[in-house]
Amino acid sequence: MSPLAPDLTRQRIDKWLWHARMVRTRSDAAALVEAGYVRLNGKRITAAGQPVRLGDVLTLALDRAVRVVQVCGFCERRGGASAGRALYREMTESSGAEASSVPADSARVQPVKSVAS
Repeated sequence: MSPLAPDLTRQRIDKWLWHARMVRTRSDAAALVEAGYVRLNGKRITAAGQPVRLGDVLTLALDRAVRVVQVCGFCERRGGASAGRALYREMTESSGAEASSVPADSARVQPVKSVAS
């Protein structure tokens, strides 16, 4: 059985981020979305249950890099790294090490510190 699930037309964004190995755990994915570090088709989202569909463009602020990916597939279970890479197409234009400095599956959500003026 293929790890890709062609019959799925949408999936929760937290689940998709975890399956695509953008984050280590599903709770990290939910925290990343709820903290406002994810944009879906250019709009900031804060609901971990927001559905993503084929062709959607996600902008992710991960550690010190921003990644832009297009959703190309879904899967029912989290697989290996190659299965995760099959779920998206990288759209980030990089000039070298900047975009690749944050490997997939390494995102950590850091608390946002506000500075009072």
